[in-house]
Amino acid sequence: MRGSKRKKSRFRSFILLLIVLAAIAYLVMNRLPNNNRITPSYAKLDKPVFYQGEAYESSALGSKEAMKLPLGLIAEWIDPAVRSEASGNSVILTTEQAVVRLQADKATASRNLKEIPLVSPMTKQEKEFYVPVSVLKELYGIQLREDEVTGAVSLFNPGEKIRWGTFRGKEGGELRSGSSIRNPITGSLGDGERVMIWGEQNGWYKVQQTGGLAGFVKASLVTEEKGEAIPEFQPPAAKPRWKPQGKLNMTWEHVVTATPKTASIPEMPGLNVVSPTWFHLADEKGTIKNQADPDYIKWAQGRNYQIWALFDNSFEPKMTGKALESYETRLNMINQLLSFAKQYNLQGINIDFENMNKSDGPNLVQFVREMAPLLHERGLILSIDVTAKSGSDAWSRVYDRPALAAAVDYMMLMAYDEHWASSPKSGSVASLPWVERSLKQILDEDKIPPSKLVLGIPFYTRIWTEEQKDDGTKVSSKAVFMEKPRKIIQEKGLTPEFREDTGQNYVEYKEDGKLNRIWLEDETSVKARLDIVSKYKLAGIASWRRGFEEPAIWKVIADALE
Repeated sequence: MRGSKRKKSRFRSFILLLIVLAAIAYLVMNRLPNNNRITPSYAKLDKPVFYQGEAYESSALGSKEAMKLPLGLIAEWIDPAVRSEASGNSVILTTEQAVVRLQADKATASRNLKEIPLVSPMTKQEKEFYVPVSVLKELYGIQLREDEVTGAVSLFNPGEKIRWGTFRGKEGGELRSGSSIRNPITGSLGDGERVMIWGEQNGWYKVQQTGGLAGFVKASLVTEEKGEAIPEFQPPAAKPRWKPQGKLNMTWEHVVTATPKTASIPEMPGLNVVSPTWFHLADEKGTIKNQADPDYIKWAQGRNYQIWALFDNSFEPKMTGKALESYETRLNMINQLLSFAKQYNLQGINIDFENMNKSDGPNLVQFVREMAPLLHERGLILSIDVTAKSGSDAWSRVYDRPALAAAVDYMMLMAYDEHWASSPKSGSVASLPWVERSLKQILDEDKIPPSKLVLGIPFYTRIWTEEQKDDGTKVSSKAVFMEKPRKIIQEKGLTPEFREDTGQNYVEYKEDGKLNRIWLEDETSVKARLDIVSKYKLAGIASWRRGFEEPAIWKVIADALE
């Protein structure tokens, strides 16, 4: 028994010794620095470009003012909205002030429809475009610093802060690929060498030498100095554009075959903008059908109304997709709109593109981005209409609302057709809870500034008819002006009932054995919508459409907007 115990004791001692030796080995190995040296992948590039200590995967071309940057780098570090089009062998850059189109190997570019000379042309190597830095500096205000020894380029965007430091130490100056001595060496620092500091991790600084080389060094060996601020970019001031005194109060003027006779239009106190539906996409080449009426223009100008003519896509998805897919067809539409604006002395354009293929959403954004600086250069307002958010690709998900809002002056939320004409269920055109939820979605999820958002309100309702059939309830509807339900109420001696669930007055009656139901648009519902405008500090309202309303409703709106 004693022998067995001695064997077990020796075995335990042996295991314990192994554990101790392993622990010692682990500690020694992790305290010993890694002396392996590696060559960073960017060292193989002829002219690497760095941003915040990171190198882009491909090289710049040329040097100084003749330098060119790869398009992918521009999209990643300068402007994600930069666009290339193979059909025109071109690159399109858009900012608030300018739209610039460059074509490969062409010595000039188009800036706001004017030809400008280039220091060096844009080139294309394999599948990548290389854009002249002279254009990028002018458009975006970037800074490029080119090292005289290594040729490496450091990119800085306007307003960025650079932390500078000085390495102090004759030892421990190895740059490593990570924040540990166990990471391999990528280079070394000399005593007194200045570096840019791009971050801190586990007591190590991520630094970059002025020659481009980047890596990690112990923070205790770097003395941080005064930082540097890259100057903010100051583009040319935009031409002043009209702003309402108070809230925007716009109405759409629906034009089918001819603009209504102005003599029949009553006074509309408080109104400041009319948007006649005059311009319609006619073909895939971007031709616009024009229904503008000089008499209506004269009438509107005589009442100091702004005219923001509406341009729609005729709700034809295939034609719309073709018209939006190339710079040439988009420019064709923009040029026509600019010509119409000048010819008719318009103050703005309202874009109403609906029923589109979801895949054409990015092209709609590009169209608006290219149009905005050209309209703004002439002092014109650009606005766009969008639906409430839903699961429909064609009617809702096609809109990149944040990107559209960034380019336009106003975004009109068409907050109606909660229950549409062919809805299988009777209901309000726009119940107040639904309107508020739709609005909050766009404000909260898409971060649209309230100062740009305009609440679209309906001047119409629907009379819903429900008929009992063997297979269930058959539902149909017809859209009517505000006046029609009022007359029905008077003729039938009905008493409207206020519905808390919709925030509206409601009536129902039977006729020919069928149940008729109306959720009313009246003074009550309009006031409630205007309360929402005030609650969320929106830019104002846009009403669909002029002529559907009772004349007295204009004073209700004017009083509420004040």
